Amino acid sequence: MKRSDIQHMPQFFDRYILLVDDIDIIDGLEATAGLYHAPEIKEKLEALGDQVYAPGKWTAKDIIQHLIDNERIMSYRAMRFARNDKTSLPGYDEELFGANTTANQRTLDDLLDEFAVVRQSTIALFKSFSDEMFLRSGVSFNQQISPLALGFVLIGHPIHHLRVLQERYFPLI
Repeated sequence: MKRSDIQHMPQFFDRYILLVDDIDIIDGLEATAGLYHAPEIKEKLEALGDQVYAPGKWTAKDIIQHLIDNERIMSYRAMRFARNDKTSLPGYDEELFGANTTANQRTLDDLLDEFAVVRQSTIALFKSFSDEMFLRSGVSFNQQISPLALGFVLIGHPIHHLRVLQERYFPLI
């Protein structure tokens, strides 16, 4: 299924979804799986170390951990809704999560490897969904959202953070 098949564009999450072309969801998940493993990106992430562009902002490792956490949470939501679970799911406090990790004590390779494994799990899950399952919806973060829309959030979210890194962090090195 493609982005244009999303029947209801969720507010807030549209900022990530709209970063993605009208491509097949599995192709998009696979294409963005190695985004941060690209040699020119990985080299810059290593060079950044723990630098931040402003006080209180996340390090590059914190951002990778955030991507991992978000991938797990969004995949879980997609699975619940694909299985026709109508339980309303709460949002999560990304700042709380970010403040309670060991990301900065881990190596960049370790974080990138974890992200790759989690993304492969996401791809396997989404490959198991039928078109009907992709179009089901549930309530998360106080709004209707489908597994299809959640999948495109997972494609666009790493793109968004890579742009932030390129615009605000990479100029520091």
